[in-house]
This record gives sequence, structure tokens and C-alpha cells, in this order.
Amino acid sequence: MELQESIITRRSIRLYSARKVEKEKIEAMIQAAVYAPSWKNSQVTRYYVALGPETLAQAKDALPEFNRRNVKDAPVLIVSSIVRNRSGFNRDGFPDNELGNGWGYYDCGLQTMNLLLKATELGLSTLVMGLRDEKRLKEIFHIPDTESVVSVIAVGYSDSNPQMPKRKAINEIAQFFEN
Repeated sequence: MELQESIITRRSIRLYSARKVEKEKIEAMIQAAVYAPSWKNSQVTRYYVALGPETLAQAKDALPEFNRRNVKDAPVLIVSSIVRNRSGFNRDGFPDNELGNGWGYYDCGLQTMNLLLKATELGLSTLVMGLRDEKRLKEIFHIPDTESVVSVIAVGYSDSNPQMPKRKAINEIAQFFEN
């Protein structure tokens, strides 16, 4: 699949087949994520992957009810986090600009997009969820206090084919200055 096709066909899926996802595909997705740029090559994003039934059930329980329904049959959940106070910071610990840890979240977003596009290329579907119980996820996955949980990403084979929602036109979101 060409990149443009992955960009256009990727969807947020809320209905999954219970079919198992090959671990090699998850590894390929994370490897694609690693190639995203990051502030001063800080590479602050971390991934915690629930593949087994016990961890998967616990991770799903750390989601609000509507998201649990959305990912009921998803066979994989990936928790993304960032190591705080590295991306966007000088070696002395002071932020490089007013965004501070915002750069770590930005870098995580860049990696997440690579991960999602690779999933699409591999025939997998995803749903990125920001509503989650961070404290519970930190307990389940033994995530250190130096990290902040960013999202939970469901991965699996889609059991639906939703249409693309309306997108804004370029003239609604961009301004061009040609002088």
C-alpha cells in the first residue's frame, strides 16, 4: 500500500473482529513509530503492549464504559507514554521555550501517526483513546512516575467499514503569505 492510500483510508475503528494480531505486526508498527522525528532526538515515547487476555482485560477496565464497548473485541491495546522533562528541555533541566513538556506530547503524536499509518498498511485498524485511568494503567504496566500516559490505542482487524468524516478544506485551515 502506498503512503497516500494509507493516509486516505485510515479510520478510527470502533468494532473489531476477535481475530488475533500477529506480534510481528505490532513490532513493525512500533518500529515505524521510532522513525518519527523528535526534539533533539530525545525519543521520549514509550509503549506498553497488552497482548495476553489477563493484561488486556485489566487495561480495558481502565477505560470509560463507552470506550470499553468500542474496543470489546480488540485483541491488542497499546499504551503510549512520554518521559517528562526531556523533550523540549536543556541539559540543565530548564525548558527551551514556553511549551516545555508540550514537545514530548508533540513527539508522541508524530510517532503515533507513523504507528497508525503502518497499521493501516498492514491491514490493521486502530482507535486512539485519550480518556483513560492513568493511575490504573501505571499500576497494570508498571509505568514509572517519570512518565505521563498519553493514550491507549486499540489494534485489531476491523469488523466495520465506516465512511470518512467530512474534512475541512485547505482554505479553512491554512493561510499563505506570498510576499
